[in-house]
Amino acid sequence: MKRLQPSFAIDLDHACIPSSYSRLVARELGLQSRDLHGLLAGTDLSIELFLEEDSLLTPRQQIQVLNNSLAISRDETLGLRLGKRLTSPTHGAMGFLANSSPNLRMALQAFQTYLPTRMSLARIELKQTRDSLEIEGAFIEEIQGDLLRMLTETVAVIFLDCAEFIVGRPLAEAEFYFTYEQPDYVDCYADFFPGTVNFSASRILARVPSAVCDIPNVSANPQLYLLALQQCEAMLADLNADKQSCLYRVKKLMLSSPPGVPSEEEVAAAMFVSKRTLARKLKREGVSFRQIRDEILSQQAMRYLRDSDLTVDAIAALLDYHDSSNFRRAFKRWFGITPDGYRHKHFQAL
Repeated sequence: MKRLQPSFAIDLDHACIPSSYSRLVARELGLQSRDLHGLLAGTDLSIELFLEEDSLLTPRQQIQVLNNSLAISRDETLGLRLGKRLTSPTHGAMGFLANSSPNLRMALQAFQTYLPTRMSLARIELKQTRDSLEIEGAFIEEIQGDLLRMLTETVAVIFLDCAEFIVGRPLAEAEFYFTYEQPDYVDCYADFFPGTVNFSASRILARVPSAVCDIPNVSANPQLYLLALQQCEAMLADLNADKQSCLYRVKKLMLSSPPGVPSEEEVAAAMFVSKRTLARKLKREGVSFRQIRDEILSQQAMRYLRDSDLTVDAIAALLDYHDSSNFRRAFKRWFGITPDGYRHKHFQAL
């Protein structure tokens, strides 16, 4: 396989990979916290450290976790399944940036720029040809054999998930080239890849027609993206300095997700505890999940009303309220005033 630029060399012992990816691997494998010893074998990671939301893995530890996952799963399609699980929101700000981009071309540029901040094991490089955009992928030299196949599949499915969200339909025009031989389970590929897939290629490559790359993203809204980014940055800076607290971990999980999500059940699952255990831990810290959610949503709602010209209905939808009347009631409960009244009062004061 052709390797990308020499500067792609990395320090295998520098902790830089979010542990959230490995926790998602554990969830895909159906592991509970008591079952994590096998996944962490050979990493020197304790289960307690692994479960901390802001803990980081070294590339060497990440490779070991992934190899362990292959041994535990014994399912050759694990890479494809992981790709489906690793949707854009799981990539933090990078995923949000990609999904909010004006078109697929700019989304891919976002991944090219920010991929090293999320997954240092991989890189992509973009090349414009006469009629198409080529996306070449590469992994560090230590990624070989079954692990190379698994990660190639995972990254390819992640790309398709993002691309089809932006384009708004299956990406049947995409062509994929993989360096490994055709696997025995090749028939499963039709469930994941609507386009052409080629094996035993000299490079890991995806090719997409230029016209498809420039289709406008109907979900793109630079104003919303910038506002959400500013809000997340501001609130993260205000978080409790005690990074061991349950409150801190819940807030960080919620702030790294789209506004209004995830639910209490999803947060508990991400922390590998039951909903009841999460509630008990938060109670010991003098807070409830609803209080945390209300605090975050109320601050986001206030900023949208103050800093944008979005309608109240649009803000309600953005914050994941399916009925704008429910959002209006919640806002009045938070601030003692309606959203329209708050906005009017704010602009009167300017």
